[in-house]
Amino acid sequence: MRRNQLFTAQPYPVERAIKNLGANLRRARIRRQLTMAQVAEKIGTGVRAIMDAEKGNAFTGIAVHASLLWLYDLLPAFEDLANPLKDKHGIALADRNAPERARHSHGLDNDF
Repeated sequence: MRRNQLFTAQPYPVERAIKNLGANLRRARIRRQLTMAQVAEKIGTGVRAIMDAEKGNAFTGIAVHASLLWLYDLLPAFEDLANPLKDKHGIALADRNAPERARHSHGLDNDF
């Protein structure tokens, strides 16, 4: 059975981004003068999940991260992630693969 390589090592930019997110979440909690226990209770999870999220553990559920962002009133930035309207590379690829012209219609047919 083949094992998912993300379980052993993520690409460095991914790992760094998750660690930065964890540090930012910790900073947001401390600025709001909340303890881990208070935060865990407010979002309905355990202290361990909060610790893992703040340490940048890649296997902490996305629901924990999203709930923390919601609690700290930072969710709008999360909602804008992977916005297709801001995907410049994807838009360029779609434009490149789009047909240059629409097909010519052969007219309407009254044959029912």
